[in-house]
Amino acid sequence: MTPAGMNRWILSILGLAALTQPVTPQTAAHSKRIVIAASSALDGKGRVLRNTRIVIEGTKIVALDPKAGPADYDLRGLTVLPGWIDAHVHITWIFGKDGKNVGGGETTQDAAYRTASNAWLTLMGGFTTVQSVGSPSDIFLRDVIAQGLLAGPRILTSMEGLSGPGEQTGTPDEIRAYVRKQKAAGADLIKIMASGGMLQGSKTLSQEQLNAACDEAKKQGLRTLVHACRDAVPAATLAGCTQIEHGLGATDQDLKLMAEKGTYFDPQAGLTLETYTLNKGRYAGSPYFPKTEEAIVSTNEKILPLNHELMRHASKIKGLKIVFGSDAVAGAHGRNAEEFIDRVRDCGVDPMTALVSANSLGAEALDMADQIGSIAAGMQADIIALDGNPLKDITAVRRVVFVMKGGVVFKNVARGAIPALTGFPSGPAGA
Repeated sequence: MTPAGMNRWILSILGLAALTQPVTPQTAAHSKRIVIAASSALDGKGRVLRNTRIVIEGTKIVALDPKAGPADYDLRGLTVLPGWIDAHVHITWIFGKDGKNVGGGETTQDAAYRTASNAWLTLMGGFTTVQSVGSPSDIFLRDVIAQGLLAGPRILTSMEGLSGPGEQTGTPDEIRAYVRKQKAAGADLIKIMASGGMLQGSKTLSQEQLNAACDEAKKQGLRTLVHACRDAVPAATLAGCTQIEHGLGATDQDLKLMAEKGTYFDPQAGLTLETYTLNKGRYAGSPYFPKTEEAIVSTNEKILPLNHELMRHASKIKGLKIVFGSDAVAGAHGRNAEEFIDRVRDCGVDPMTALVSANSLGAEALDMADQIGSIAAGMQADIIALDGNPLKDITAVRRVVFVMKGGVVFKNVARGAIPALTGFPSGPAGA
């Protein structure tokens, strides 16, 4: 992206920020004590809290006190839980003016507005923190949201990814320099492409290259997220990388190695492939995708059962830390929670385990367990509520009726009246 392109992108985002100012009353909200009444709350760590009240001051939860009052928000009858964490999204991936996929490289004013919409829809879907990987544009979106100028989830970004193949990626010393450059540019983590596609291809980086990337990242205080399938999975694990994405072709031995080393694992159950199929006409012929709709559907039909099988196997490996990452692309933003349904319905994952993967375990993977991912005193006031009980009916994750991020309420709608996509409200949140 050129400096001129970056400036245009920022100005476009800030122009849209004027529309969202009413829903981010940061100063007013942070000076007020807020009490939320909950009859059933999931604490994010696997426990159910009954008949409690959550006391918030500023951006943080200060107490759980059943006697606190009066209640500013009565969420009794709903399921209250911490805001979700999606460890793998592509939040700047959009469909362009012609309706076709353009990925995340656009820097036009139109792209800026569409990206801002992605951020809003993701927040409205209950995701208060996301990790967006693979686009330099992420950093500007991250910063304007953090400054309270735009409504969206808290964003961590890798900016550009380290990709091969082979020697073209660089020597170990050159890779170390690349990692340092990414940190200087503002990256929160390092994304590494260590293998090819889902169905074929061996690792694209040598063990020495992976060792250099992950070791240098640790020295710089950064985590590493690695796209890895087949033989790249054990290689990335042995290199001490933080988190492995996708993992198709990983053996039970590879999964046990990850558990032994404490490596976080982020396989996907179905949302992304379902999105490609639902939007096959928009993806066909776009960069990195087959030219025909039929080819997209055929490829997805081959990969989806492999995803399900891997998730089933992985969920049975003792001690394996499986986090929630939807790999949300254009057409999936705001629908990230469908990945919960795929995991529970199609892969037999326990509902509480699936939810914890996007709460305390996800926070741990992001090295933010002391800030987000659970409902407890001292934590950020990221709180959502569902119309229904996801432990009994996982489709309740589709019915997000309340969203608070950092003590600010962005969504508070009538029960039983959840639109498929919630647009910008006409006034202050909670009005």
